[in-house]
Amino acid sequence: MTTLATAPATPDAGFRHTLHAEWIKLRSLRSTWYTLACLVVVGLGITVLSMSSAGELYASASAAEQQAWDPTNLSLRSYLVAQLIIGVFGILIVTSEYATGLIQPTLAATPRRYRLLTAKLVVTTGIAVVAGQALMFAAFLIGQTMLAAQGVPNAALGDPGVLSAVAGGGLYLAAIALLATGLGTLIRATAGALATLVGIIFLVPALSRIFPFWLQWLIDLWPSVGGAAVLTTVPDPDYPHPWVNLGGMCLGIAFVLVAAFLTFRRRDV
Repeated sequence: MTTLATAPATPDAGFRHTLHAEWIKLRSLRSTWYTLACLVVVGLGITVLSMSSAGELYASASAAEQQAWDPTNLSLRSYLVAQLIIGVFGILIVTSEYATGLIQPTLAATPRRYRLLTAKLVVTTGIAVVAGQALMFAAFLIGQTMLAAQGVPNAALGDPGVLSAVAGGGLYLAAIALLATGLGTLIRATAGALATLVGIIFLVPALSRIFPFWLQWLIDLWPSVGGAAVLTTVPDPDYPHPWVNLGGMCLGIAFVLVAAFLTFRRRDV
């Protein structure tokens, strides 16, 4: 009697299985859908509220302010809150397993930790890119429709710099989600990771004016300052190359993710 030898699974097949398992796990969590629904509802709600008074804002603006009017950036202001919500989504991808204790069976099923964390980051990126782009394009279309109804200058996707600003907003939100996942991996607690993310997004930019001049380059690359410059169509003398700023932001996030990989691989659960 002969037995058939089973071919060992290839590394690619193993990663596909891990990726599929992470996708199933994520879509089965109610917190995933609650967070994404909150992202859309709150983001578009802020767009509607902020654009409702755009006509009055334009009418009361000075000639210089009217010349610098940026209807694209005005309709994308919801990113200020959306980055925090999508950050919560990125954090929960990791910390929810630590909170429920599911991280132990997950690591038992996938002992190669770099593969597990890579799968989480791929799933995070995919969902964040789709959700971020959907929100930015929807916010832009709603905002420009409301501007046109109020009789103030508005923009179209075919205008110079508009498409790159809208698409850049979605990429910016995806980068924030990756940063949040890295922080969640390093800190392992939702509250701690969220507090750190709030400090990075809001606190440091608010205190940027007290930094010495030789640290201003760091502020230019800070996630919620330099990277967010990509959402504008009117040139800013402080950020003449916004995509370079976004690239610098992504480079900083890459360092956070490298630290997350090293920490996740070496420490006990």
